[in-house]
Amino acid sequence: MTDETIKNTKSGNREPEILLQAENLSKEFDTGKKDSKIHAVSNVDLEIRRGETLALVGESGCGKSTLGRTLIKMLPATGGRVLFHGEDITAMSEKEFRSLRRKMQMIFQDPYASLDPRMTVRNIIAEPLVTYHVCSNKKETTARVLELMQAVGVPTEFLDRYPHQFSGGQRQRIGIARAIALNPELIVCDEPVSALDVSVQSQVLNLLKDLQQQYSLTYLFIGHDLSVINFIADRVCVMFLGSVCEIASKEEIYAKPMHPYTSFLLDAIPQADPHLRNEHRQVLTGEVPSPVHLPEGCFFHTRCPYATDRCRRERPTLRVVKGRQVACHRAGEVEL
Repeated sequence: MTDETIKNTKSGNREPEILLQAENLSKEFDTGKKDSKIHAVSNVDLEIRRGETLALVGESGCGKSTLGRTLIKMLPATGGRVLFHGEDITAMSEKEFRSLRRKMQMIFQDPYASLDPRMTVRNIIAEPLVTYHVCSNKKETTARVLELMQAVGVPTEFLDRYPHQFSGGQRQRIGIARAIALNPELIVCDEPVSALDVSVQSQVLNLLKDLQQQYSLTYLFIGHDLSVINFIADRVCVMFLGSVCEIASKEEIYAKPMHPYTSFLLDAIPQADPHLRNEHRQVLTGEVPSPVHLPEGCFFHTRCPYATDRCRRERPTLRVVKGRQVACHRAGEVEL
């Protein structure tokens, strides 16, 4: 969060502003077969507060990226709605949404695939400026591009180079420059460091933090590396099979998870000390349900060691337990 948001929250002056809110949001994909759909996102409720970094975590294929794209209308929702500044963007036409599009941007996972190899850095960063007629002439556009390059740490003398002439870290910086070009309020960061060398990841993460302060940005940070999440997040939203398991502050999640799936995820973090690697480590067993044929009841019950008959029959709703949101019938009752 920004310093002002944290200060106001701690002092009790006011609740942090809700920038974006999802209500019962769902996204399905056709499989090409009759009456068969992939349930990528199922009835998700969440809030993103202005100035914070909300991390979205879960194993590969759980719907994190699909949810991120659906929240900013890069993919159309098939159910529920998304409110941005209280406005229902899911009901808007593309023409109506155009004025809000510039306020929501995305940083992609693969910095090479997300940049047009036929365009120079000048044109890549300038493209959103030209599309939205931000600058009045080419000179002003170039000046803004150079300003953005300096902000993300790309040497300005590389203005007319192509993406293949840069390293992975530099390409991701170019993608970040493009994302902040229109001064957005919300940026979806879709695993922005997972394709980078470990030595470069910390540089990009620190850059994202610096830019958040400088430009008053709000992040939805999608990731699977829990050490990265621990560094950058304010709050964490854990997903399993397209649904939300738990939402809490970073400190609460890492200190004492309430959902069994969250506990298993934390146990999977590699330990540097070989003597601690197998100590108290839980291993997930059971069958991973299909997103085409979702199980009855809790989606996690086929792998949960604490599942009861109620878990197999009734799907838990996201409820507040000890100050955090958890979708588990036994939250707070079972010691994980």
